[in-house]
Amino acid sequence: MSGVVVQNMSFKVGQTLMATGVPTAESTKFAVNIGHSPQEIAIHFNPRFDAHGDHRTIVCNSYQGGNWGEEKRSGSFPFNLNEQFQIKITFTNEEFNVTLSDGSEIKFPNRVGAEKYKYMEFDGDVRIHGIEIK
Repeated sequence: MSGVVVQNMSFKVGQTLMATGVPTAESTKFAVNIGHSPQEIAIHFNPRFDAHGDHRTIVCNSYQGGNWGEEKRSGSFPFNLNEQFQIKITFTNEEFNVTLSDGSEIKFPNRVGAEKYKYMEFDGDVRIHGIEIK
């Protein structure tokens, strides 16, 4: 499944978004976008198997005012084709904390600075099995 959009489901400071899914056998990349809209993304979480010159790299960024911010790359890459993963995303006024299936964490600044987001998009070569906010 590609291009899943969740709108008007509040994700607030201190809550945790848990997503489970499986990258397809042909996956080159997928993304989880959280923000106010497709034009204002607070965190773009983008595991890349082999895309945009990156190989087995996670790229995080934000998108505001028609421009991408400075990319942040992670050394950990616990994703495998056709294998289920779980990611947990918690955020504060200052940053997002993404916990990966292998227990590693990625911290990314909350550049938009909001206390609540209502737009979530899961895109790319991935089948999303579950989305939960606690």
